[in-house]
Amino acid sequence: MSRSKPEPIQVVKQRRDAALSALVHGVPYIDYLGVNFDRRGDELTGVLSYDGKLIGNPFLPAIHGGVTAAFLEITAMITLSWSYLWDDIESGALDPDSLTQGSLPRLPKTIDFTVDYLRTGLPRDAYARARITRSGRRYASVQAEAWQDNHDRPFAQATAHFLMPRKG
Repeated sequence: MSRSKPEPIQVVKQRRDAALSALVHGVPYIDYLGVNFDRRGDELTGVLSYDGKLIGNPFLPAIHGGVTAAFLEITAMITLSWSYLWDDIESGALDPDSLTQGSLPRLPKTIDFTVDYLRTGLPRDAYARARITRSGRRYASVQAEAWQDNHDRPFAQATAHFLMPRKG
């Protein structure tokens, strides 16, 4: 019995990057805010690059609370979608080229979303990670936190519940 030769790692990385890029850039609001994702294996870190349009209170100055909430929700939703699609991406069943042509899989729908603002978001780059606490066929629960200079000092955290899209 002969095993098939594994794909070169560069091919796998390109497939992962193409799928993530299609997932992120398929939502115009993500591009508008300037959110990108840094991928290390299956772990994603959201990056909100500083831009003057993100400031809500110019006297402090501070990142707008709505931008903070949107950043956390985007991070939670993309992380959840990424984990949902991971097996298909890894097996090659999901063709990243088809994603760039506009046939994105359906994204999870937000059921509820709660944000705790812990401190002021300063006028600089922000980072966020999400952790899936429960994921089933129909429902998922995700926690996310955002920080700036020190991961141990988050400026906001969120809890979200999502309705998962049907497979197929």
